[in-house]
Amino acid sequence: MYLKTLNLRQFRNYQDQKVEFTAAKTILVGNNAQGKSNLLEAVELLATLRSHRMTRDRDLVQEGSAIAQINATLERQTGVSDLTLTLRRNGRRSVALNGELIRRQMDFLGVLNAVQFSSLDLELVRGGPEGRRNWLDTLLIQLEPVYAHILQQYNHVLRQRNAFLKKTQDSLLDTQNSELAVWDAQLATTGTRVIRRRDRAIQRLAPIATAWHASISGSTEILQIKYVPNIPLEDNHPEEVQQAFLAKIQQRTVAEMHQGTTLVGPHRDEIELTINQTPARQYGSQGQQRTLVLALKLAELQLIEEVVKEPPLLLLDDVLAELDLSRQNQLLDAIQDRFQTLITTTHLGSFDSQWLKSSQILFVKAGEIIGQL
Repeated sequence: MYLKTLNLRQFRNYQDQKVEFTAAKTILVGNNAQGKSNLLEAVELLATLRSHRMTRDRDLVQEGSAIAQINATLERQTGVSDLTLTLRRNGRRSVALNGELIRRQMDFLGVLNAVQFSSLDLELVRGGPEGRRNWLDTLLIQLEPVYAHILQQYNHVLRQRNAFLKKTQDSLLDTQNSELAVWDAQLATTGTRVIRRRDRAIQRLAPIATAWHASISGSTEILQIKYVPNIPLEDNHPEEVQQAFLAKIQQRTVAEMHQGTTLVGPHRDEIELTINQTPARQYGSQGQQRTLVLALKLAELQLIEEVVKEPPLLLLDDVLAELDLSRQNQLLDAIQDRFQTLITTTHLGSFDSQWLKSSQILFVKAGEIIGQL
């Protein structure tokens, strides 16, 4: 798949900027806080309807504007598509494909596929489990767009159940309360769907990431990725998972009522990353952690390509500066011209001359593209 054009209107610090991509690799050069990352964020939003930098749409709309719009032309084996995402400061976003409004946003997902790799991703290893869950969920949305709807349903039930527990907190509520039983059943049903898909995705991703990791580390280290759900997962059959879910809720009901929050479910899952059977988060050196994240990102690219049958875009946001020369070369060798790649950097010194020759180079300043090489 090939992104031909990107047009940003009132998005972040861009007033009205059109970009035409003329090479497999585009390098965006500029000082910090000029808008390089905003361009990549716009592509990420078209691919996943999520931003790893912001949770609220109003933060994406330019100050003083009511709406922002991202428009792109994408060429795939099936033909050319025109994608539009409209973000509103006060209200719902809307999406359109080839000029037609799409009622269900999940039908917009899967048209453009992209893998984002930024310096923030190093927190995947060092940070808490929420970051790893978000990373896995974002990948799953691209592998199975229906997952966005499944996750939304689960989060909706979770919010409702939490509100009920909060309302009845510290009251002498019977643990057999019928309203709570309704929320328990819905949480187990929706949560089981999330758990099963996450488990399946990790089963597919783990061997690919392990192979990449062995290649980058010269086979000196063995990476293992394990999905550790909050519910005991003996096998992946929906009935068994659901029963285990309900049994665990019943065990924790008194504690949940006391704390006024849901303590059981996929919102508390962990993805364990170990190097040579040692938790990477606690013992991995900075270099090891970077190798691990690089292996994860290359595995994401490969898995998405296997599933959608076309190479996704790769968005490298200020990441080369975080990698030493050997890891940079591993990454650049893996990319070649196989994946259309957008790269942000503050200077061109970290690229070899062959790369620079075969890349489109754009200079970004204060929300404008001021020139190109």
